[in-house]
Amino acid sequence: MKPARYLVATTELLLIVSAVLFMAALFVRNLQPLRYEPAHTAQAIVMWYAARPHTGLWVLLIALPLAVLITGSMVLWSRWTNGSELRQALRHTAAILAPHIATLLVAGATLIAAGSWRLSLFMY
Repeated sequence: MKPARYLVATTELLLIVSAVLFMAALFVRNLQPLRYEPAHTAQAIVMWYAARPHTGLWVLLIALPLAVLITGSMVLWSRWTNGSELRQALRHTAAILAPHIATLLVAGATLIAAGSWRLSLFMY
């Protein structure tokens, strides 16, 4: 991979980390009562974002992830149109997975059900 691609990937990760932190804090604060850690710290993070709607909401949760979406889409489009390597790898992967698509769908549905069941235990 070329150094410029590493730079784009690293920049995108840095731009999205604030939104990931916020979403993780939303999840963690519901795991246990707010008087215990780490739920208390997660609540403090959520309240920091809520107290700063221009910075927290508009910049960190909307503008930066949107920049990642646009930049990532442009990079993927460029890689898809300029190089046959990515298309060939996708065709090869699809050919390997095609006979097992039903099993993959069952596995995916099972993982989603397990995650939602586990999450529902924490929520109520």
